[in-house]
Amino acid sequence: MTPADLPSFFARREDLNGADFIELDYAFECYGDPRMAAAHLCSEQSTAQWHRVGIDEDYRPRFGAKVLDLQIEGHRPAPSYATGATTGAAAAGEVSVCRVTIAHPHGNFGPRIPNLLSAVVGEGVFFVPGIPLIKLLDLRMPDGFLSAFPGPRFGIEGIRDLLGVHDRPIFFGVIKPNIGLPPEPFAELAYEGWVGGLDVAKDDEMLADAPWCPLAERSAQLGAARRRAEAATGVTKGYMANVTDEVDRLIELHDLAVANGANMLLINALPVGLSAVRMLSRHTRVPLVGHFPMIAALSRLPGYGIHTRVITKLQRLAGLDAIVMPGFGGRMGMDETEVLESVAACTDPLGQLARSLPIPGGSDWAGTLEGVYRRVGSIDFGFIPGRGVFGHPMGPTGGAVSLRQAWDAIAQGVQIDEYAQTHPELSAAIDAFGGRG
Repeated sequence: MTPADLPSFFARREDLNGADFIELDYAFECYGDPRMAAAHLCSEQSTAQWHRVGIDEDYRPRFGAKVLDLQIEGHRPAPSYATGATTGAAAAGEVSVCRVTIAHPHGNFGPRIPNLLSAVVGEGVFFVPGIPLIKLLDLRMPDGFLSAFPGPRFGIEGIRDLLGVHDRPIFFGVIKPNIGLPPEPFAELAYEGWVGGLDVAKDDEMLADAPWCPLAERSAQLGAARRRAEAATGVTKGYMANVTDEVDRLIELHDLAVANGANMLLINALPVGLSAVRMLSRHTRVPLVGHFPMIAALSRLPGYGIHTRVITKLQRLAGLDAIVMPGFGGRMGMDETEVLESVAACTDPLGQLARSLPIPGGSDWAGTLEGVYRRVGSIDFGFIPGRGVFGHPMGPTGGAVSLRQAWDAIAQGVQIDEYAQTHPELSAAIDAFGGRG
């Protein structure tokens, strides 16, 4: 890369056909000239070695990524934290702290999630000389690109229709312990939660096709318990079976669990891969819910990796009907703004894609419901306690009842401490999980 190459990697948005490009926002720290670093970033993720020796050719006009905007926000005497790229003579000197928006021609990779990721968060981004720290903050995709992705098959509206719940948040409960019990007592816990008012009882993301709780037997027991709970309550209930496994087993496990009575499925989206999720979404006959293992490993450092909203958008693109995400409060270590950005990535317009149900979670119980509701700003979210239901002093039925009582208090504009005075399940939840006052 030489100064003469710079104009090839810079463009004005109005000079490009926006339908041909996705836009990418990065934050990065760099040594030397930020314009050169930004151009190098474009080159490495698109054309890289752009001509053959002795042949007059230039692929940059058609295939090159372009800098649309570059902001230099400040300087540091050294990078925010050390990596292998921050040592040695070549890395001596201060760094510039920058934000850049890049237009990348999506024809380079097509509507394929693995190829998209290989370009925008691959070797050509995280190994750019002179950029020791970089984070993908956001991506925006044109409608023509998005139209190649069916997206969620059910989405928020489909899940609400399945459960018959249209006027409040949807109440999920994570059956504990996280590694499961033998299927029969495991199913009994779910039944107790359902009759107390849970909409959906779910396997924990840690519980797979385990020898002590195999999916075949577990889904059969839970399917039967779900039907018993529906008969007892007169309303539809959901059982969400975890089918996370090797990719070549996903279809088999889907078919097994659904045949046995699971009417929702859980999958750990990043461990199995977003392309595997997309495959399963094409096949599924029930809502597909993603969980967030690995997300912190990719997103937690402020100046490095991938922002959670990007990961959420890609999960929606892959077809997840609902997305469990790190939620509010100290348990998840997430900034409130970042949680809300991931919620918005589920519900904001995204081409023709249906909205995914956001499920922000982390040590919730009846007393945290109002805070989640006020922050999200609508009823279109899932509320997903574990201990708050299945560790309730009055058992899972009492825990589920406490959630419904907390929502009744919110809907009536009554403080939960006041409401708890005449509602023992809510009172017990406050004593066990929150204290009074």
